[in-house]
Amino acid sequence: MKNRTIYAVLITLCIIGFWLFENFYTPATYSNTNGSSVDLAESIFLPTSTTGEIVEHAYSTLSYSEPHEQPEWVAYTLKKEHLTYDDRQRPYFIEDPKVSTKSADWKNYRGSGYDRGHLLPAGDRRFSEQAYNETFYTSNISPQDKQFNAGIWNRLEQKIRYWCKKYGDLLVVTGGVLEDDLIEIGDEDVDVPRMFYKIVLRGFDDNAQLLAFLIPAEESQEPLENFLVPIDEIEIKTGIDFFEKQPEAWQSKLESQVDSSGWKF
Repeated sequence: MKNRTIYAVLITLCIIGFWLFENFYTPATYSNTNGSSVDLAESIFLPTSTTGEIVEHAYSTLSYSEPHEQPEWVAYTLKKEHLTYDDRQRPYFIEDPKVSTKSADWKNYRGSGYDRGHLLPAGDRRFSEQAYNETFYTSNISPQDKQFNAGIWNRLEQKIRYWCKKYGDLLVVTGGVLEDDLIEIGDEDVDVPRMFYKIVLRGFDDNAQLLAFLIPAEESQEPLENFLVPIDEIEIKTGIDFFEKQPEAWQSKLESQVDSSGWKF
């Protein structure tokens, strides 16, 4: 009987310990303080920030929206050498230490029915442990319907990797459309976007080519081409100027139309 009692106590302590670890422990940071986002920070292709909260990590740059508790955009370069199949251990989601107001706690998503949807996909950053882990900052996620996240959103991410392998370096800007009167989840009122966008830039000169996708946040079997829109349309919905530093002629040519002729779907 005594042994059974000791065993029951040990089991109880293990359960309590696991619960405390799961709910209260997170590492302080994933970033190497020596890291820098030179590719993006010195780029003339970053969008404007409507919030003024621009955060640079080693392998991405983002603009965080405190009222919505998520990024309004995440921008990153994708290179052929990034597309590896390195086996990485999935880390915990943690708050972003570089967001001045602290990014939302991952526990806001628990029991909400929504996925913690990556904006910069972890699959794009398997080439480096630091790069991979940085995608698990909560400043890189947004609430997404599970079927959407695993469905059309995942298919678009795979298509972008395909284009990178085929055409070379890309710049990707992505986020949810952050509006008023969105559903909110968790104690911190994380907003649930009704639509998500991805903008893909290929070529960084006068011969640049652009694609912009605006997708309702629900699964769809429609072809990805059906969700192409002019960048101007996304700018109207978000209030973001995506290529403000480019010449007006460049913007007028590329942002006002849909031209997928140079892209293989």
